[in-house]
Amino acid sequence: MAIARPVRALGLAAIFMWCFFIWQLFSPTASPMGAVKTGLVSTEKDPNLDPTGEPEGILTYASGEYAPGPAGTARINATLLALVRNEELDGMLQAMRDLERTWNQKFNYPWTFFNDVPFSDEFKRKTQAETKAECRYEIIPKEHWEVPSWINDDLFRESTQILKEKKVQYADKVSYHQMCRWNSGLFYKHPALANTQYYWRVEPKVHFFCDIDYDVFRYMQDNNKTYGFTINLYDSPESIPTLWPETHKFITEHPDYLHENNAMNWLTDKTRRPGHYEKANGYSTCHFWSNFEIADMTFWRSKAYEDYFNHLDRAGGFFYERWGDAPVHSIALGLFEDKNRIHWFRDIGYQHIPFFNCPNSPKCKGCDTGRFTDGEAWLNKEDCRPNWFKYVGMG
Repeated sequence: MAIARPVRALGLAAIFMWCFFIWQLFSPTASPMGAVKTGLVSTEKDPNLDPTGEPEGILTYASGEYAPGPAGTARINATLLALVRNEELDGMLQAMRDLERTWNQKFNYPWTFFNDVPFSDEFKRKTQAETKAECRYEIIPKEHWEVPSWINDDLFRESTQILKEKKVQYADKVSYHQMCRWNSGLFYKHPALANTQYYWRVEPKVHFFCDIDYDVFRYMQDNNKTYGFTINLYDSPESIPTLWPETHKFITEHPDYLHENNAMNWLTDKTRRPGHYEKANGYSTCHFWSNFEIADMTFWRSKAYEDYFNHLDRAGGFFYERWGDAPVHSIALGLFEDKNRIHWFRDIGYQHIPFFNCPNSPKCKGCDTGRFTDGEAWLNKEDCRPNWFKYVGMG
């Protein structure tokens, strides 16, 4: 019996819609998180799409008291900080130009550069030419940079081979492991920072897009903030499988170090990325991307953090795995600090390849509002800001 034409049409339409659904589900080019620019799922709105102004609270603006040199009496005890090699000079100059143009030319905070070898005369000459502020050039003590004596060389080589097989980036670069360890728990012990409280970490090749007219260090001090971030990501769980178990051991031994208003839920959420949670043995892998961080070193110098870092250091994961300073800092902040003292600098436009923080502000140029990445669409699923907003907020 012949099928009526309208019925045939409905049948074909149903087949087409089913095929389209299957293609969307399994297409390799489809964004796993839905919205390509923002990184959030389609039911979530990126707050960067809303108009962004300056943060609430006490703000201090530029004045003649921020002039270079001794006349700058309004500056507090803070520095711009960069770990950088001589061969990264061009990238460092580019980052300096961006930050000087958008912020530091108004406030003239000093730059402190760190290297494990002496800086070249060219590096010193060209970096100082980019700023009216003081530049300081420091060498990292060997005892802070060298692989510690308790790390077994054979085990390290075997471990890096396993990490390489799991495609963990930089697994076989000893200097990368050294850098992560130094940034985690040794940089603030450098004698050059002994009397410094606040720092803003700046890396080569990063970009800053928005004019910032208030003193960010004074903002941290006057509003009782410990740590400031722009980008919040998931980490590679293959690089940190024992970091959370070691952390759990530590907090079991030191339950008194846990802050009553901690961000444990952010650290242990498993709903968005259950695979990460399982591979990292109970840790969501959410972390503040620490190539940008504005922080009060009082926290790193606290007994809770010092004891935590020393526990991790002795466990060996900075070398046998690839524990980074980003998850180490983030876990410590999430456990031992009041979560309300952690601030999202949503008004600071920033890029470290391949991720962005792009506010909706007339003070920003060259940064597409709400953009999260300019890389492959799958990178959008690395955005962990929604969990931070869910458990902590946007303050």
